[in-house]
Amino acid sequence: MLLVNTMFRISRLAALLAGYVLALALVGCSGIEKAKPRPEAARINSGIEIDVPEIMRGTVASETVVLGYETPGSRGYAPIVARGYGLVVGLNGTGSRDIPPDVRAYMLAEARKQGVGSHRWGDRFASMSPEALLDSLDTAAVIVEAIIPQGAVKGTRFDVRVVADPRTGTTSLEGGRLYTTLLRPGPLRAGGAQAFELAEASGPIFVNPFAEPGAVTQSSINRLSGRILNGGVVTKDLTIKLRLANPSHARAAILCSAINTRFPQERGQRTPTARGESDELIELTVPPSYADRTDEFIELLRHTTIAQSNPEAVAMSIKRSLLANPMVAEAAALRWRALGKRVLPLIKDLYDYPEEMPRMAALYAGAKLDDALVIPHLIEMARNGTFTARQQAIALLSEMRLNPMIDRSLRELLSDDDVEIRLDAYEALVKRGDPYMHRYNVGGKYLVDVVQSDKPMIYITQSGQPRIVLFGEDLAIERPATIQAWSNRIMLKADIGDDEVEVYYRPEGALQGSVVRVAPTLSSFARFLGHTTSIEEPGPGLGLSYGEAVGVLHQIWSQRYIKADFKADQDRILAAIMRQADEQNVPDRPEFSTTEGNDDQLGGGSITGSVSDLGRLAPPMAEPPGGWLSHPDEIASPQ
Repeated sequence: MLLVNTMFRISRLAALLAGYVLALALVGCSGIEKAKPRPEAARINSGIEIDVPEIMRGTVASETVVLGYETPGSRGYAPIVARGYGLVVGLNGTGSRDIPPDVRAYMLAEARKQGVGSHRWGDRFASMSPEALLDSLDTAAVIVEAIIPQGAVKGTRFDVRVVADPRTGTTSLEGGRLYTTLLRPGPLRAGGAQAFELAEASGPIFVNPFAEPGAVTQSSINRLSGRILNGGVVTKDLTIKLRLANPSHARAAILCSAINTRFPQERGQRTPTARGESDELIELTVPPSYADRTDEFIELLRHTTIAQSNPEAVAMSIKRSLLANPMVAEAAALRWRALGKRVLPLIKDLYDYPEEMPRMAALYAGAKLDDALVIPHLIEMARNGTFTARQQAIALLSEMRLNPMIDRSLRELLSDDDVEIRLDAYEALVKRGDPYMHRYNVGGKYLVDVVQSDKPMIYITQSGQPRIVLFGEDLAIERPATIQAWSNRIMLKADIGDDEVEVYYRPEGALQGSVVRVAPTLSSFARFLGHTTSIEEPGPGLGLSYGEAVGVLHQIWSQRYIKADFKADQDRILAAIMRQADEQNVPDRPEFSTTEGNDDQLGGGSITGSVSDLGRLAPPMAEPPGGWLSHPDEIASPQ
């Protein structure tokens, strides 16, 4: 490559000299018109300075910067805020035909593209024209927002936030369903030049579960915004590139070799992980094993050692740096992990090191490299370490291979005094597929998980997969019970000693209701709420949505008929969007601003909080704990 470049420069220089001599000769020919000289393409000096700490010398990060998918106003490698206009259908007269002209024109065009008026949208809309759909009071024009991770591969799923366009007369999105909406980076636009779509979103709207359905007169509850859990999907691979600080074809080739040695091409991966695009840019492909962990892949890649010949010497150098300065523990852990299993004999003496940060760095690397020797040390740290260390130890144990010692220890932590540790242990056991956990799929709407615990608790998720988690296998509705909720549309009654609870339910808008009897155990009752009776599954059920089922459980709990704590995780979409707003430098149009303290408010009963100020539910939460392995987008479990 160097020889080719040299020959090219020589031939180019010769051509320039020849042109210069010819120009001098033409100067003497007064009868010949002289042409204007062609401007030369000047090479831009694209060198950049990269300042890294001593422990990062010799890594990919010391010679490159990461460039994410380029979006309007984007700066480097950061999550992408994507937006789009969409239609929510299936509302009970709470939509609006009053749609701004530009949005209406755009939505009509999109509706025609997606086949409105055909059976593709279902029998209900098969004979409805796009104009009639937008004029229906059961339809609302909405703004859809989401955070898409950089480097996400096609098929990656994510949560979506849906907000009624404030310029319309929509009064509630409750019970609605978002039809396929294209999401694009940058500012929200209706028509005109737009960025290329990166993803699409669709699905049922999850509105505040702690509010009475249909009670739109409650001013403290915002029904104009909601979420679609796992409702977004990336439609194209988002490229990631490395930019060399000092462009060089030779150096780019060395970097590609180091990256491809550490991340060899996997089965199903069409191209090598790193490919030189020029002397300045290297294009990356996220390996399939990291498809859902692109940020982890990038961090590991940045900490990869360029010189692959003597990993033991490099590992010892990192160890000396760490012991001299424990504050570099995170970098040391990632560098050891990137070097591979040959570092294990050199770091195992740190597994019980007296200082926590060097010990945690070694245990992290050992766990990620699947060293079984770390297991007893991580279990001890999960039981007795500092709060942050306990969380990190549990997370590491969750990713290790099948080991009965790990599973037993995590089950013990389900009864820990700290609720966050209990929730971390639960999530770890879910990841490990714990056979002692009972899981029920309620018609594809949500999951009910029942775990063994001495600390009774109901936990609901508000991101990712909808789940109702019951801590304690004996949770039940207390009797005697007389419970009324939702303006008496749902009522429960049971006497002391009754083996069943009598449930009266009248759907919204119906003139009459029905009475059914169900077991009082919460594991059965939570399934009964969402189950839809059919020929295939004839058991009784109310057919409620996930949000409605959560709302019923919360009503029963708030009236003190369930002896357990009630916890919910934080809504993260709006918080992430707000975090990115300043960094992307894309001003929102003023008509889409939200009112602080009201947008997406999740207050209801004894649960308070607002995602606009990163509040959490039942009770208000503290800020997430810090830690050298914590990611800024992580959600700390409720306290």
